[in-house]
Amino acid sequence: MPSAPTLLAFSAAATALVLLPGPNLLYIVSRGIAQGRRAALASTLGVTCATAAFVVLTAFGLTALISSSALAFAVVKYAGVAYLVHLAIREFRSHGRFRLEAPAPVSTRRAFGDAFLVGITNPKVALFFLAFFPQFVHAEAGSVATQVLVLGAVFLAIGLTSDSAYALAAGSIGTWLARRPRVMGRSHYLSGGVYLALGGAALLTGGPQRTP
Repeated sequence: MPSAPTLLAFSAAATALVLLPGPNLLYIVSRGIAQGRRAALASTLGVTCATAAFVVLTAFGLTALISSSALAFAVVKYAGVAYLVHLAIREFRSHGRFRLEAPAPVSTRRAFGDAFLVGITNPKVALFFLAFFPQFVHAEAGSVATQVLVLGAVFLAIGLTSDSAYALAAGSIGTWLARRPRVMGRSHYLSGGVYLALGGAALLTGGPQRTP
């Protein structure tokens, strides 16, 4: 099991990431504006299920990796730091690329399916998880799979809670954002800062942990 300090640090980082205005959030808000709360909540569940699939794949992938080579696991952790810094630089250069777009009306089941497909077919999610989760996994603390699954459950709970709140308030949020285009136009500074902080924190805490 992850230690209490690790869980607290992970929860803080996950909350910061979940609250960032990204594609999933705008997709859910757009669906809510166009079709109402039920479609937005269905989209939230679709995104959450896709994320859960990536959490499970990450857990067993990292377990296989660390079982084969502690050095390979260390390389992945440092590569993850580099990827987080890359994401930060990309955000700073993006100049606010997100826009609200009203999707075509569909059934609640279709809204769930569309959201799941959007999430599960995005390879960047898998790459991000492979970069993010190892920073909070310690090989000497026990089963890597268990640690990732526990951290993943925390991530999913935070994401589901936040996205559901956005889904329920989609109409109001959409109106608020439409009246304040500068908020979305400058959101890349916040996103970039969060990614850069995560990468820096991973380096300052000493990077990979060695197996006993």
